[in-house]
Parts: sequence; structure tokens; C-alpha cells
Amino acid sequence: MLINSKALRAGLIGIFCWFGLSVGAHAQTTTVRVGAYENTPKVQIGENGKISGIFGDLLYEIAEREGWEIQVVPCRWSDCLTLLAAGQIDLMPDVALTESRNQELVFNELPVLYSWSQLYSKDAKVLKTLLELDGLRVAVLRDSVQENYLNTIALNFGIHVELVPVGTFDEGFAAVLGKRADVVAVNHFYGDKRSRELGFEATPVMFQPSRLFFAAAPNPEAAQLVGRIDRWLADWREASDSPYQEVMKNWGVYAPDQEEALSKWLLPGLLAVLLLAILSVAALRHQVKKKSRALLESEQRSNTILNSVEAFIFIKDEQLKYRYANKKVCELVGETEQSIIGKSDFDVFETKTAEHLRERDLRVIKFGERVVDEESSRTIKGEQRQFLSVKIPLRDADERIYGLCGIATDITEHIEIQEQLNQLAYYDSVTGLANRKLVMQQLEHAVASYRRTGYEGAVLAIDLIDFTLINDTLGHAFGDKLLATIAERLEAIIDETDCAARLGSDDFVLVLEDLGPDRNEAILSARRLATEVVRLIEQPVDLGSRFHTTAACIGISMFSDSDNGAAELIKNADLALTEAKALGSGSVRLFNPEMQQSISRRLHLEDALRSAIEESALQLYLQPQVDVNGVVTGGELLLRWQDEEFGQVPPAEFIPVAESSGLIVPLGNWVIEQACQLLQKWSADGQLSKLQLAINISPRQFRQATFVEYVESCMARHQVPHGKLELEITENMLIDNIDMTVKRMSKLGEIGVRFSLDDFGTGYASLAYLKRLPIYQLKIDQSFVRDVLTDMNDAVIIETIVGLGQSLRLEVVAEGVETAAQAEALRDLGCEKFQGFYFGRPQPVDYWVDQLSTSLQVAKSTDE
Repeated sequence: MLINSKALRAGLIGIFCWFGLSVGAHAQTTTVRVGAYENTPKVQIGENGKISGIFGDLLYEIAEREGWEIQVVPCRWSDCLTLLAAGQIDLMPDVALTESRNQELVFNELPVLYSWSQLYSKDAKVLKTLLELDGLRVAVLRDSVQENYLNTIALNFGIHVELVPVGTFDEGFAAVLGKRADVVAVNHFYGDKRSRELGFEATPVMFQPSRLFFAAAPNPEAAQLVGRIDRWLADWREASDSPYQEVMKNWGVYAPDQEEALSKWLLPGLLAVLLLAILSVAALRHQVKKKSRALLESEQRSNTILNSVEAFIFIKDEQLKYRYANKKVCELVGETEQSIIGKSDFDVFETKTAEHLRERDLRVIKFGERVVDEESSRTIKGEQRQFLSVKIPLRDADERIYGLCGIATDITEHIEIQEQLNQLAYYDSVTGLANRKLVMQQLEHAVASYRRTGYEGAVLAIDLIDFTLINDTLGHAFGDKLLATIAERLEAIIDETDCAARLGSDDFVLVLEDLGPDRNEAILSARRLATEVVRLIEQPVDLGSRFHTTAACIGISMFSDSDNGAAELIKNADLALTEAKALGSGSVRLFNPEMQQSISRRLHLEDALRSAIEESALQLYLQPQVDVNGVVTGGELLLRWQDEEFGQVPPAEFIPVAESSGLIVPLGNWVIEQACQLLQKWSADGQLSKLQLAINISPRQFRQATFVEYVESCMARHQVPHGKLELEITENMLIDNIDMTVKRMSKLGEIGVRFSLDDFGTGYASLAYLKRLPIYQLKIDQSFVRDVLTDMNDAVIIETIVGLGQSLRLEVVAEGVETAAQAEALRDLGCEKFQGFYFGRPQPVDYWVDQLSTSLQVAKSTDE
């Protein structure tokens, strides 16, 4: 449809003024206070102050029958949760049930919806697995299940993911558009809709399936509300014509195909309209001449006004062709007011700019949105400008959108000035690093993140030795060059999420975030980095006319050393730095003396473990595995270590030491050798030859290039029977180079090695991986077994794993069975193999060999 540009031009001043208007609305006082946030299509807040969406419509249906009056309390997601827990609101829709929330809030029993989360990206960034999030920034709703889940996934997978907390899902999409995040995590209901509107791509990575409920405040009055909600949901979900079903259909949860057929009266009606139009033309023709002169005068006045304002004003039709542009727009793109008519943005801007403008314009044309955006535009001539634009839909008398009107303000100079001021205010002029003001802000933010997530961090205070001699002997120009070189080395060694700063003279600071939840491991990481920094600084620096070698001392303060914020952490690091200087050039000192003792124990423990491995001083224990009849089918080898100095060292302490130091490889190889020797001996025994033997394999050990060859050689030397050696791997190993994992497991499977997936259900295992890998057994993690009698969710998980195993023809073993009641419950859930104290405690191998040589039937423990 062509636009009458003269008529529009005459009325454009009124549209231009419309942009400054806003409409307010207020909700009426009610008896049920409902916290609501925008999460289309599940929850929406209308201009009248009422909530709609799936949950909102259902709530009003129930409220009408219960005699409730709804008071809407708009709030952000995390604020809504806080208000609900404090009892300042009564009810909150669209809440996923988690263990922590279940402790604080009251939920209705019947889920309203089943949802999942998905990652959405821009610029064709496609992710296939969660492992590919390593090094990326993910915008995620603050205090949401997505944030908690991704934190856990990052910890379990050993990947570094920077979570960018946002208050709303729209802020998450905006963070990606603003280059502050790479992908955004959103529930699929809201994400699918907004991604289409914003031109995002839905990645194949889906996670965190959730059941969505109404949540109530933890008080008796509010708890009654969810009980009444369950009553209506129970009735409505069974009826095909109930309000529940209607709400689901209205919001597209169910999407029945609809066909629009042309009315048989359409053609006659059109002919009648045409005839009426022809008759009307004759009657109106004489009025046109009368109005033309007035319209021309109005148009001239409009042009004068629109061409005199310091704004870029334009109109486009449905095909996004220009129908009007004022003088500022024409000057920008090098067109006249006549030549630009009928052209598109692809005719006057570079392709990338035109595509960006088209995406925003389509939101106005197709969805009737009012779009406010900061646009970076480059013309065909190469001129780059930054605009703040506002675009609104133009509608005819029938409310049909026939075009859009836009007003843009050039903010290029403003942005440049802001960037210059920001550089001066927050960055050091010599090195380009953050200054004291910025690093204090960054440190406060990092400490807040640590208090929320528990992930440790550190502050490193760095001082150059004898730096003043450079300025005194060679001059400040050489001193500045030395400082700039040191700054480049510091930035190169830290992660993108960390911060390097110069506080003055030769004083530098590093702020390290996300060093992990374990304090001792975090300290070791900070100390290793500090040692590497010392080595980097000691490398010669080219000052032009000569090479100069300097040195440094470093003081370290951990986030957990202080409860008083950034200033005290800097002070603690400086105190540690003072002690480091007293020890001499190249020294590194921790602030907390007790921490130093802990680190010394860790290093001493590592030395003792190395000696124990070299001397074969560790012991092998065996714990039996039994079938449903109590017959032993095999056993798992477990390591034990009794040290002369440290006493009995639990595996939970020395295994992490072995992992981080690399000792896990020789230790694991020793266990494989011992297992093959045992199986060779057992093969000659009538009873023991029936048993299988399982050992745990470390991911670091599995990734060794010689791992497959080593296992092959051990089995060949000891003539291990086919199918008797079992290697237990974890779910996390499956996503680390899946092609290499499949190849190695398949090769070992060909020589008779069987694989068991340990701790199943606690990590991440795609069904596609399970189908590709030669796995024969799933081991249910003992955390589910422990609460199977008291936690219905754990029982459901176990039943699901058993069903999955049966579907894939895999054995399922429940580990950690300690009581007869647990064993009976597991049998009822379909489990047929067991391991745990109830059937036999870990004992030295010789003990179990004596017990099982005559009979494979074990006496069950009576300990409850």
C-alpha cells in the first residue's frame, strides 16, 4: 500500500510530539497480593495493572470462583522471591520447584506447566554441548534455577563460564545485543518468542527441565491459597472444555491448525465496494480542489518545521521503502527529498547496517512494537555515526499497520566524549590498566559474587624491586616503558574475568575471580599464578637503547580472609607484600599464617603420596557387588593409605592431591596392574573365576595418549579373561572430546574391557552419548539411594534410571545401600544389583578372597 506522503507530512508534527507522552496506570487494592514479573507467555502485566499470560489468566479464573480480589505487585524476579519469602506478598506464579525454595516457600502440588531452559545466541553462535560454553559469557536471570544449574555445571565440568546476572529476560537479550554477553539462558516459552522477534538463534543446548507452580508465602493464610488452586487444577486438567484447557489454547501451548477460508460473499462485496467508490469519486472530486490549496500550505509549514529540527525524521512503508525523509536524513545518505523516495536502507547504508535496521523495523511493522534502540550506522560512503532512535507503527482507521515513523538523534560526539571521560576517570594513563577507583569497584563486585556463589577469589599486590633507579638514572620515559611492558605481561597471564590495575608508581594489583569453591585449591591456584608472575617480570625488558632486568615481590590476600570488603582485602595484600619484601626479591607471601600452614601440609602430603606410590605403600580394599538374591557377582577395588606421619589419610583428601599434581596417572596404572594380577589368580579358582572386578578411572588418566596401550599390555601379560575387567568412568568424562572417548572405549571393548558409568545422575550424560558408547552398566549415585525412603524425588529418579537402563539394555547397580529398608525399596523400584555396607564393607582383598573362595553368598549386615 502506497502512503500519501503529503498528507502524512502535514500531520507528522503531531506524531513527533507523541513520542514524549506516557500513560500511567495503577492497580486497585485487593486481598490477595500477587508478585508478578514479565515472562511472556506465562506472566504478563498489562497497562491496566492486571496480570495475564497462562498463569495470570488461570489465577483470575480461580479468583472469580473463589471470590478473591487480586492485587498485582510488579517486581523483578529476584525481588519477587524476596518479597514472597518475607510474607510481603501472598502468591507468586511461574516458580520452578527446587530443594532450597521448597524449604522457604509453600508450593501447590499439581504443576501448571512443564518447561525447560535453552540457550539463545546472536551472530550465528551455535553451541552443540554445554562444554562449548567454556570461555563464554552467559546472561542469566539473577537467583534463577538457570543460574544455579549453570554454576553447578561449570564446577562439575571444570569449565570457565562467566555468568552475567540480569534482572529480567529482556535484559538478558539486551546484554547479548550490547556485547556484554555471548548467549542468554531463557525458558523456552519466553525465549522462542523473543528470539524470533530479535533475530536470535535457538541453540541445540537444552537443560534444566522444570515443573512450574504457584508459590505462596510461608504462612498458614497463604498456604491455603495454593490448596484451593490445586482443587481447581485437579478438576480442570481432566476436562477438555475447562478454563485450564482454554487458557492453554489461547496462549499457544496447544496450537491447533486453523484455516481461513474466503467467504462466498467476498467477491460480490468487493464489487459493491468498488461501485460505491466510483460513485463517491464523482461526489468528492470537487472537494479535492478545495482542500488542495489548504493541504499545500500545511505541507509547506510541516516541511519548514521538520527540516529545521536537529533530528533525523523519516517514514517507511510496509516494504520498508522510504516514503518521506527530512533534510537531515537526506544529507546523511547523500540523497534529495525526491530521490530517496522508494529506496530502502540497503540502497543508502552498508549491508551490515541495513540488516540491523531491517530487524528493528520488522518488529514495528509485524508486531506493532514501539522500538527504542541505539543504532550504529555506516553509510555506503563509509561515514560511521551513532544514533538513538525511536520508531512507532503507523495505523489506518482499521488499526492496520501500513508503515512506521522514526526519529533519530545523533549521539556520536556524546559517546566519544563519554568514552574519553571514562578512560580518564577509570584507567591509568601510562599502562592503560584500571586505576584505583575502577579496581575498587571491580573488587567489590567480585567479593559480592563470592558471597553469593561461594567461589573463592584472591588479591595479588605486586611491587617492583628498585624501580626508582630506572627513573633516577634513565629518566621517566624509560620508566614508563618498563611499566607498560609489565602491564602487558600481567594482562596476558590473567583471564578475561580477572582485573589488572596500577595503583601508583610501581604498585600493581591483580584481582582473581572464580578460583573454585575449595579454599585450599584456590590458594594453590593463586600461589601458582603469583609464581608465574614473578617469572614473567624477571624476563628482560627491551627499553630501546638497552635491556633491563627487574624483579618483584607479591603479597596474596584471599576473599575469605576478610568480611569488610575491598579496602580491607587490599590492605591485607599489602601487609603480605611487606612480609614478602622482607624475605627478599622474588618472594610470595600469603596474608594468613594459618593458611600458610595448610598449604605446607598440602605440599608435604603431595611429597608423601609420591613416595608411597613409588614404594607401593598404598593398599587395595574390595567391596562386593551382589544381585537381587544376595549372590556376589563381582567387586570394586578401593584405595586406602596409611601414612606414618599423617596416619589414615581418607581418599577424599589424597585423591584430589593426586589429581592436581598429576600423580593420579602412575597411581591409576598401579591399580590397573594389580587388578589384572588378581583376575589372573582368580581365573584358576572355581568360585572366584565367576567374579568381575571394577576399578575407577580418572579423566586425566583416561586422556593419556598411552592409556589404551597400557591396559592392553597389562591384560595380555596376565591373560585376563574376556569381560572380567570393568573400568568405571564418570559422566563428565563423556563430554570431553567425545570422538576420542568413543574411539578409545570401543578399542578397549574389543579386547574384553567392560565400562560402567559411575555416579550416574549427578553430572551430564546425553542419551546420544549413551547410545554411541560401549557402556554396559549404570551405577546409581549413593546420594539418591541415601534418601530413597524419605525423598519422593529421589525415588522417582531411581525408578527413571532403572527404566532407562532397561530400555538401553544396561545393567543398573545401586551403590551406598546401608540398610535392609533401602534394599527393599530399591528392589520395589526394579533395581537388581547392589553395593554398600548392608551387603559388605570394604575390606582388604585377602579377607574377601577367603570369604568367597568357598561360597559367593554373603551374609547381610544387620546394621541399620
